[in-house]
Amino acid sequence: MLEPKYKITGKIANNLLKIIDAKKVVDSAKILPKLALNLRRQAIIRMTHHSTEIEGNRLNMNQVADLYANKKVDAPEREIYEVKNYLSALKFIEKTVKAKKNITEKIILNIHKLVTAKTMNIKDCGHYRQGPIYVVRRRLGQANEVIYTGPAAKKVPGLMSDLIKWVTQAIKEDLNPVIIAGIAHQEIAAIHPFNDGNGRTARALATLILYSLGYDFRRLFALEDYYNTDRQSYYDAINIGKTYEKRDMDFTKWLEYFIEGFWAEIALVKSKVEELSTKKLNAKIAEKIYLEKDEEKVLDFLEYMGKITINDAVDILSIPKRTAQYKLKNMKKRKLIKQVGKGPKSAYVNV
Repeated sequence: MLEPKYKITGKIANNLLKIIDAKKVVDSAKILPKLALNLRRQAIIRMTHHSTEIEGNRLNMNQVADLYANKKVDAPEREIYEVKNYLSALKFIEKTVKAKKNITEKIILNIHKLVTAKTMNIKDCGHYRQGPIYVVRRRLGQANEVIYTGPAAKKVPGLMSDLIKWVTQAIKEDLNPVIIAGIAHQEIAAIHPFNDGNGRTARALATLILYSLGYDFRRLFALEDYYNTDRQSYYDAINIGKTYEKRDMDFTKWLEYFIEGFWAEIALVKSKVEELSTKKLNAKIAEKIYLEKDEEKVLDFLEYMGKITINDAVDILSIPKRTAQYKLKNMKKRKLIKQVGKGPKSAYVNV
């Protein structure tokens, strides 16, 4: 069983308290629906751009935004797949959270399969490595240097099982979600369970944990942004020694970095939310522009699926068909969505 060692230093405690305070502000702030959706779209694009760029992807932010909008991009096929794959992984995370599924080995393997689709041998996508793994530093004009050796392949399934058991137990014990996400992130990096895609899987898993445990901050943050701003600091913080067996098992240094990065990103989210908050609007205006929870779910569904039918609304909102019809018509009346088609084939799309 994994038993991570770490200390709650003054730096960690202070940043966790600031994150908790910011969460209250972000969760309670009222933002115009279109502005909220735009911020969420930007966060998805930033997550994808920075997480893939850390691994060497050369597509810029505008190209990632175009791929998100299903536009064509002139770039190497592999790099296009890497971006599309990460976007697919984020959609999978959204669905997993909405379904309130526990974090399991199958979910982690699915994340890996999604982030590596069409970029590595199909037999390796969503499967643990069958051989040794090394992290290598390439040096111009010199021999490459092996800076880390992962555990033997035969140990990987057991180590991953231990990690999942620890995450499950930590959730039951109400350990702070940021600490759980941080430890899971570094442990994936240490085990290096896959032939490729370990970093992207680790970062996506951290996001899944934060979302699942209520630390999604309305899905407006992109922690990868902080990592990519100073990659060397990211690599230095996650450095764990020469081998898995001889690594430094104290997670304190990494958690200080991880939590500081999370706070830095959340501070930006808090600032944006406060700037865009519509608290001062009078009640009559607010009634027209604020979203109910069900309306937010409809717009979230549209963001990913492009259109929604009455049957879709019945399914995602768990309400009777007549109620679903009323809700969608009301949203149409308020110009939050618009109808396309008529009769049984009618649906609703974003305005």
